[in-house]
Amino acid sequence: MTATLLFDDEIEIMNIPTQTPNGKRVLIVDDEPSIVRLLKVNLERQGFSVETAENGVQALAKALADYPDLLITDIMMPEMDGLELVEHIRGHPALRDLPVVLLTQKSDERTMMNGYARGADMYLNKPFNPGELNFIVRRLLFPGEDAPDDER
Repeated sequence: MTATLLFDDEIEIMNIPTQTPNGKRVLIVDDEPSIVRLLKVNLERQGFSVETAENGVQALAKALADYPDLLITDIMMPEMDGLELVEHIRGHPALRDLPVVLLTQKSDERTMMNGYARGADMYLNKPFNPGELNFIVRRLLFPGEDAPDDER
């Protein structure tokens, strides 16, 4: 089954296949509601359970309360940015191995290297390709799984 989604003018129509729930929980952290909506619907259609937060402070509280399987975070946010959030995640024994994807408009090499140095597993620039993000998410959460034929 395929669903057609249309969000704000800046986000184009997407066809996202519906999949059965897979039991994995993803925490999305971004202060841009349109990005959060796009990610949430996309990941839910892929069978993930999704929680959202608007900043690093909220995200850290949610992560500590309900240990997610993956964190996707922007860098530039109020109260606590994504780089600080990654540092807190890596410093907490129960969250230290949580896979983290930085999804951000900051595409300069210095910021990217800083993100990896603080513990990010992947770095993806905005605007992003939802198919690439889906591939990264599946790679991080199901490392031994073969890619579907249409992704090879």
